[in-house]
Amino acid sequence: MPLKAFTMPKWGIEMSEGMIGEWSVEEGKPFARGEVIALIETDKITNEVEAEADAKFVRIVAQQGETLPVGALLAVYGDDEPSAEVDAFIAAFRPADARMAASDTEDMIAEAAAETEVPPAAPQIDDSLAISPAARARAESGHLDVSSIAGSGRGGRIMLQDVEQALRPPADPQLKGPFDAQGEGNGFASPMARRLAARHGVDLKALKGTGPRGRICKDDVLSAAGAGAAAPSGEIEIVAMSPMRKAIARRLTEAKQTIPHFYLRRRVRADRLLSAREAAGRRGSVNDYLTRAVALALREVPEVNIQVRGTEIHRIPTADIAIAVATNKGLLTPVLRSAESLSVEQIREAVGDLAARARSSKLKQEEIEGGSFSLSNLGPYGVEQFDAIINPPQGAILAVGAARPEPIDDDGAIRIVPVLHLSLSCDHRAIDGADGARFLAALAKLIEHPERL
Repeated sequence: MPLKAFTMPKWGIEMSEGMIGEWSVEEGKPFARGEVIALIETDKITNEVEAEADAKFVRIVAQQGETLPVGALLAVYGDDEPSAEVDAFIAAFRPADARMAASDTEDMIAEAAAETEVPPAAPQIDDSLAISPAARARAESGHLDVSSIAGSGRGGRIMLQDVEQALRPPADPQLKGPFDAQGEGNGFASPMARRLAARHGVDLKALKGTGPRGRICKDDVLSAAGAGAAAPSGEIEIVAMSPMRKAIARRLTEAKQTIPHFYLRRRVRADRLLSAREAAGRRGSVNDYLTRAVALALREVPEVNIQVRGTEIHRIPTADIAIAVATNKGLLTPVLRSAESLSVEQIREAVGDLAARARSSKLKQEEIEGGSFSLSNLGPYGVEQFDAIINPPQGAILAVGAARPEPIDDDGAIRIVPVLHLSLSCDHRAIDGADGARFLAALAKLIEHPERL
């Protein structure tokens, strides 16, 4: 078969790049139609790419873990062609859509600009100017403004050599020997390092700098003076962000910069809910009960069950709750649709399935998009209280900590019972404080009276 390109696919209009999560086939080994040949990770999900026909890769170009733009060459299909032909195919490859490769786009823009560039009009030379005919002709052909040239001819007449000199490009600088980084013998050091050296009596000339171009920095002086911390036993590990981690960073930065957050906090007794869970044989986690309570509270206070899109507020008719799930690649929030119509047992099964597929990177695109509200529970990790960042376009997120024993007023009697600390983060552009307070009040009633669940 002729050589064919396997390129980075495009899933969704927002996808601009992808990362090779894993190659499922080996170079030079045949694979069958329908067989998974690669796992490609986007900023949201990991997709399995299946072979469209029986074939084999004669060359795998992209390495596992490499991030490439949509349309980039990942591998080459073919038979046992000579290596030189495969090399030539790779060298001549260009993405079918120029928009998919920034470098190609830049090249095309540059070429188009070069083709359409109109040369500047030659400057007009005053007939009364003292300039030789040859110099005038050369200046006009070179589009040179001679008004600032000092002529070397008799009476300041501009000669041909004057024009040639003005048209000559500047010469490249010539290096005249090595640069003396140590200056005048005082050491090439930062101002802080100089002050510390004077304080501790350290001779800068005896130090070898670890900064840029051998510059002596603060740590070098402190180490020589015996005041620095011990050097680490190993090297710093630098890990590139995955597409998912970069998307999380981008979205959360945008959320904190553009969404006016305000926070409402409330303590809720959890002893009755925990007792109800025990009575039910622990068929369902505390988070499953909380999800059910949040769904019913959203139905009672629909002003919080919203999305904010530009200058519009979208009120969602169902409680589509995004459940925060920690994975080894970052935080994912699969959406539990119509949670208000599900029992605690059904929520347990649905959330368990979503969480398992989130951790194995098998969620579908539609399962992580949208949502009208988010729930983040760090109680299982021992966190007692925290504030969460809103996940746009949603209007609010509830942060739940671990239940801990605290004193409460129980009909005039002081009792010590497990208490949950709830923190509701709201988008003040669309949700007022009173609406958030009503939601927390409704949620507290449901948690403190679990028979309503």
